[in-house]
Amino acid sequence: MIETEHGVYDLIKNYRDAFVLDDFNQRYTDYFDKYKFIVGDYSAGLLRLKGFEDSNHELIPDYIVESCAPNCAYYILKSSQDGKEIKE
Repeated sequence: MIETEHGVYDLIKNYRDAFVLDDFNQRYTDYFDKYKFIVGDYSAGLLRLKGFEDSNHELIPDYIVESCAPNCAYYILKSSQDGKEIKE
């Protein structure tokens, strides 16, 4: 479990040690509150975030292959139910 300024998340995957808490907190906006899963990847040294819902989270591997730079550092976070309760 990871506690951020925006809630509590489970770190599902952390490929190449991509997760940096400060970068996540700076890049995150309220727009991502509606998503259960967040993928963060570094492209050209910048963190990109992409949200996925329960209904389409099986598309995450396709997103990583098709939209991320080859072999880039990335992570997958899953919002924990406890995190939503703390935030509200």
